[in-house]
Amino acid sequence: MSRLKDKYTLITGGTGGIGLETARQFLAQGAKVAITGRSAEALRLAGDALGDEVLLIESDAGDIAGQRRVADTLAQHWPRLDVLFINAGDVTHRPLQDWDEATWDRLQDTNLKGPFFLIQALLPLLHDPSSVILCGSVSARIGLAQSSAYAASKAGLLSLARTLSGELIGRGIRVNGLSPGPTDTAALGKLGLPPEEEQALRDSIRQLVPLGRLGKPWELAQAAVFLASDESSFVVGTELLVDGGVGNI
Repeated sequence: MSRLKDKYTLITGGTGGIGLETARQFLAQGAKVAITGRSAEALRLAGDALGDEVLLIESDAGDIAGQRRVADTLAQHWPRLDVLFINAGDVTHRPLQDWDEATWDRLQDTNLKGPFFLIQALLPLLHDPSSVILCGSVSARIGLAQSSAYAASKAGLLSLARTLSGELIGRGIRVNGLSPGPTDTAALGKLGLPPEEEQALRDSIRQLVPLGRLGKPWELAQAAVFLASDESSFVVGTELLVDGGVGNI
């Protein structure tokens, strides 16, 4: 299939979960794909899974100076950028009393400040027309306990989908939000919980979803394909919820 034929696409946080699956689906639709990742080893494994044609860029999404290096690397390899999917994120959840300034700053740098300055750095490369997709979260819409800092960062990112749309639409750049609900990725396994506690957490999260199950990375990737493709050329400044009904039912 060729819904993204010859489109140059960048996916941040593309070494696992939604990002890796989106890279796989972009490739299947004919796109040229670059991914970023914080870990050299994770990038290598992602490259093995995706193939030699994928451009691998080691980058920490929270390193503001590093965003310019990402743009410089792309400019050395590609003539333009047609699609940017900002997917990298810090998913730290904890009670209000357990937050400290350093952890707060780290999360906001990764989820909001870094993406803002990455878009700025990529402006000279972004084509007319192009699509920028900001990965939000249904958490920005609901009052989920322990999600305060995370949800605030995602609310800010979704706000950028509207405000930057107004600012960049004259340059042919569409900006939209894509907000997952609870999705079955390896992120829960990185919390360091014993197996029985991790399963209990999964069960409690599943109960939030009216459809009664967690989302699949493939489902989010298909939504990203739509927003990246010309099929969504009349979609701008909005938020696409792919959340099993969490935000509306």
